[in-house]
Amino acid sequence: MSRPATPVRGARKTGAASHEVSGGVVELGAAQTGKSQVMRVLADLRAGDHRLTRWVASWRSGRVRKVLPAVEETAEHTKLWWGCAVALSAAGWRGRRAAAAGLASMAVAELASNGVLKRVWNRRRPPKEWISHTEVHDRPDSSSFPSGHTAAGVAFSAAVAAVWPWAGAVCAVPAVMVAAERVHTGAHYPSDVAVGAAVGLAAAALVHRAPRLALRRLP
Repeated sequence: MSRPATPVRGARKTGAASHEVSGGVVELGAAQTGKSQVMRVLADLRAGDHRLTRWVASWRSGRVRKVLPAVEETAEHTKLWWGCAVALSAAGWRGRRAAAAGLASMAVAELASNGVLKRVWNRRRPPKEWISHTEVHDRPDSSSFPSGHTAAGVAFSAAVAAVWPWAGAVCAVPAVMVAAERVHTGAHYPSDVAVGAAVGLAAAALVHRAPRLALRRLP
């Protein structure tokens, strides 16, 4: 009688190796597919950012072109927010507390946006040929990302709102106008403004919670 054939070890190892290689190829393909999808999403976001920049810059209303630059001019070097702080301080103890919170938050936001992020992320301003009006020649040469004007305005308004909601809502009106003006004049992309607003909100939240965090650390 003939003996039954014994399994070959080499064949088993070859099959296991082939299975591992096939699994690796599948994982590599999935990773490449996921990467391409992420890149496609980022490309779509960038294209939308550019389209929105051109649309805002194309606003031709005479009122818009008069009001927005005037508001932005008062916000240069944070003059607008210092003026709001003085007005709040004249409204009593609550106003002084709101003014102090607003100025502290604005300082943190400007440090984060202008002192840190602009140095880390160097982004060019929108192309001048996208902007059809003369204000485009007045923009600074620093990094476009993020919007320091927006960060300061949102930080001040949000911090004031946490102390005095009605006053914060009033301050938010010029803050929104300043953000729109920065895109309208070609100084920033909308994404720069969005990140600037996020920085401002984070700064206001940090200043609002700082006293509680300090009290927790006390023995």
